[in-house]
Amino acid sequence: MDNFQKEIDERANLALSNKFELLLFRLGSDRVKGKSELFGINVFKLREIVPMPQITKAAGMHSPLLGMASIRGQFIPVIDLPAVTGCKPETGLNLLLVTEYARSTQAFAVESVENIVRLDWNQVHTAEAGLGGHNITSIARLEGEHQDNQLAMVLDVEQILYDIIPSVRGSEPEAQSQRHFRVHPGAVAIVAEDSRVARQLLEQGLKSMGIPAIMHNTGLEAWHKIRQISQEAAAAGVPLHHKIALVLTDLEMPEMDGFTLTRNIKRDPQLRQLPVVIHSSLSGSANEDHVRKVGADGYVAKFEINELSSVIQQVLDRVG
Repeated sequence: MDNFQKEIDERANLALSNKFELLLFRLGSDRVKGKSELFGINVFKLREIVPMPQITKAAGMHSPLLGMASIRGQFIPVIDLPAVTGCKPETGLNLLLVTEYARSTQAFAVESVENIVRLDWNQVHTAEAGLGGHNITSIARLEGEHQDNQLAMVLDVEQILYDIIPSVRGSEPEAQSQRHFRVHPGAVAIVAEDSRVARQLLEQGLKSMGIPAIMHNTGLEAWHKIRQISQEAAAAGVPLHHKIALVLTDLEMPEMDGFTLTRNIKRDPQLRQLPVVIHSSLSGSANEDHVRKVGADGYVAKFEINELSSVIQQVLDRVG
């Protein structure tokens, strides 16, 4: 038990150095390209890997939902991941990746698991302008003696769950007429989020709050924008909060993660007063402890838009 807890602590501490661990797995041959690609998910989201159990298919359930499986006494939905990504398993669906996202538990059926690699987030690049598809959020460049500079496609699990399991979508934004947000006229929210569906939900949610937003795919893009606006505000002789109302960031992102982005802001004398709210599907006490360590002003689990609204109001009232 002590060794297990030590491994958990070590993985949690990686988040404070812009590093993470990626589980690599295969789904079979791509139906278009005809070759087997490497895929990956953050180990932090993985609860366990189990051999394929008996699947119970409920009435009305259809592909890519395979059915429900009983894992340690809990019935959870099983998603056929090769079907989602357009792959055909060569040896069958042999394993389940049991994951926890956005306060929900689900399992992904895969063909095989390769290994776990430790990466820096600057080895991960957004896939939207090049490789990848609807369900791929980024491409990880694998380096080292045994990796041969391979690429792994990092799944946009938020998008997959949003498309397949309605219950993870959260509640619809409530009318914000009864809320007052302390935002200077013309100030914007700087948002960093690599998932397409999460960006759309955040943009809609902020719009319902009357807070205009500038969206970014990576923490590094957001960091460059924040510094640019800070310089413009200083040159114009106006307070930064007249330009930026708050920063809203995910944790897992290509090039620079949300922990590093937050730490950069809070260590900069010109930026440290900027309110930072973290919005992430990574939950648990370890992450919340890290949120406090890097100085974030608020933390909300995806996709609770109404909870996010409450946290933003509280943060803006506190720093206003």
